[in-house]
Amino acid sequence: MLRNPDALVMNDLAPRRLAALVLLTVLCVPSLASGQVRSAAASSSDSIAAVRIAAAQGERIVLDGLLNEPLWSRAQRIDDFRQREPLEGAPATEKTEVRLAYDDEALYVGVHARDSQPERIVARLLQRDRVMSRNDFGGVNFEGDDGVAILIDPFHDHRSAFVFATNANGAEYDALISDEGNQFNVDWRGVWRVASTRTADGWSTEFAIPWRTLRYPPEATGRVWGLNVFRVIQSRKEQVLWRSWDREGGGFDRVSEAGHLTGLDGLPRSGLNIEAKPFALAGGTQVRDVSGGLPRDGEVDFGLDLKSELRPGLVLDLTANTDFAQVEVDDEQVNLTRFSLFFPEKRDFFLENAGIFEFGRQGFFGAPPYLMFVSRNIGIGPEGEVPILGGGRLTGRVGAQTVGVLSVVTDASAGREVEVFNVARIKRDVGGSNYLGAMVTDRRGEGPANTVAGVDGRFYLSPVLVLDGFASHSFTEGDGGNDVAYAASLDYTTDPYGFYAEHFAVGRDAVATSGFITRADIRKSSLHGRRRIRPDFAGLRLNDFRISTEYQSAVDGRFQDWSAGASVLPTWNSGDNGSLGFTAGETRVDQDFALADSVPVPAGRYRTDQLRANFTSSPSRPWILGANLSRSDFFGGELLNMGGSLTITPAPALSISASFTRNDVDLPNGSFTADITGLRLIWALSTKVTTNALIQYNSLTDDFISNVRFNFIYRPGSDLFLVFTEERGVDDDRWALADRGMVLKFTYLVRF
Repeated sequence: MLRNPDALVMNDLAPRRLAALVLLTVLCVPSLASGQVRSAAASSSDSIAAVRIAAAQGERIVLDGLLNEPLWSRAQRIDDFRQREPLEGAPATEKTEVRLAYDDEALYVGVHARDSQPERIVARLLQRDRVMSRNDFGGVNFEGDDGVAILIDPFHDHRSAFVFATNANGAEYDALISDEGNQFNVDWRGVWRVASTRTADGWSTEFAIPWRTLRYPPEATGRVWGLNVFRVIQSRKEQVLWRSWDREGGGFDRVSEAGHLTGLDGLPRSGLNIEAKPFALAGGTQVRDVSGGLPRDGEVDFGLDLKSELRPGLVLDLTANTDFAQVEVDDEQVNLTRFSLFFPEKRDFFLENAGIFEFGRQGFFGAPPYLMFVSRNIGIGPEGEVPILGGGRLTGRVGAQTVGVLSVVTDASAGREVEVFNVARIKRDVGGSNYLGAMVTDRRGEGPANTVAGVDGRFYLSPVLVLDGFASHSFTEGDGGNDVAYAASLDYTTDPYGFYAEHFAVGRDAVATSGFITRADIRKSSLHGRRRIRPDFAGLRLNDFRISTEYQSAVDGRFQDWSAGASVLPTWNSGDNGSLGFTAGETRVDQDFALADSVPVPAGRYRTDQLRANFTSSPSRPWILGANLSRSDFFGGELLNMGGSLTITPAPALSISASFTRNDVDLPNGSFTADITGLRLIWALSTKVTTNALIQYNSLTDDFISNVRFNFIYRPGSDLFLVFTEERGVDDDRWALADRGMVLKFTYLVRF
């Protein structure tokens, strides 16, 4: 390990040589035989052929959710769905029929979701991207409504796929899967349409997915695509899938376990294959100045986003004079740690194929311990928004490689210099769902130039046993900032048992200015175990028992933290779930610091014992209740955390949510209470017109923050936004206006 910067001859070529070396290593590695290699040949039991629409004979599909066109009756169907929950492998209690058709414009999927008790169908959501969600422990599920999801893997690479989902209201949901579900990008927005309708025997839906939305290989004729279908029947809390219904090594996001789609012949290729999305905006702001005044400032601006599929599966995105005025504000957080808070990305340009650029370790519940690249570093500085002059991204598949290249330039702002961010990423398939990868990031302009390069990989030793790891090195201009980070983990997951072991380290001088490091100078080893039982009493569906232990030291071996705990997580047949747990532990503070910038915490060793409980009611009810309570030993004192939330959905057009969190901190050198209160209202006049209002109050900063966002999708891919934001709270006057803004933004998608 290099601690002395003089021990390494640093010049401009050093990071480039390492970057070239790791990229060349990955490209030259032959395909390994490890992992499960699947044949493209599909048996009749796990395949379906799409039928071509005879447009010359007047055949067409009217997208109304009714499968009454004659062509649906001649299309092949699949209906052999099996349960994943509650009875693994048992036939579905209700019939689901799926058919596929296509023409020169789109792929059509028709689904008839039969239900013997149609009056019990749950359909409360209308707004986009709310039908499904990704849970904290992996996997994806529906958010309380009956629903159907389609997974499509055009390249049949057994690792990446598109997801399209809906409910009986025709609400739209789409996502991108990469690395067998390890990255699930729910913020991607494709251009497609769907319509659903209630029937006397359940409900039915029709998807129309344009070929230009589905990136597929050039030799499409005769190729096999991956396909899976997932349905949830909320009245029974039943999950059924066409394929990959097994609990061990299965699940909807396991792309390699999907079935097969055949029969796609003569698929079109557009000429220029370019999408242009210009935008125009007009708005005004008021920001309190040092004299207490609130001068008005107007703005009129224009910009352009371009997208082109340079070759099948490889997409180039370009942006000029980028603006993100329509993005929703961040949720308020209270920082009760010594480290920085982490906020998720919400800006459209950075979201598509974002999983390609993930390198490092995501956090399970808190901030990620190490990520080489975090796109929020671009265009968001300590003083707020930093103008983006322009940039480009190249992402997708090239043969057996997944590649990503990103370059963005930000303007000088608030005394900052012009900055250039560059990222290069490659992952090479090495048999089955395994990959070896490499990544390089580089940031120059504001502060010392910083380059980080690394290699990573994931190997499925069996469908339920995964080996994962990475190693990286940072190179920083000037003294310091040159060090390593690495991790290796082994994950064993079956339905009754689970085991996870990891060793993780970040060097004392490791720096990733394009990424996020929660804490440097650490070495951490952790073990986690799970035992799941499925009792047949008290209405319980399953009960998880979990144990975990962690030990963390500095790189030189000095003690930093340890913890050991156990918890029980019951889930009832009703969909209600909860948890009860206890963790014992200890932490060491090496340097004095001020908690919440007000209460001194001296250096020393402190207990971190915690007792916690929480409960969440079933999301299929018209009201959803959540509650949590914990008591912790905290820097020589006590932390009492309590909170609750209530979401009411009286009609599909309206959802009202209220939340409250209190942190009551009592330390030897002082005490304080930090409350965060939130109220959210979602009013969806249709699947295309939504108003989202959020009001938050943070008692620690004594701030009120309001955000109202109106979105009208007047045609697929084109939006009209009207956004109002306001912040109140200046010094001791919580009602004084700090800033206010309103903007009208118009985007229009043109395809060539």
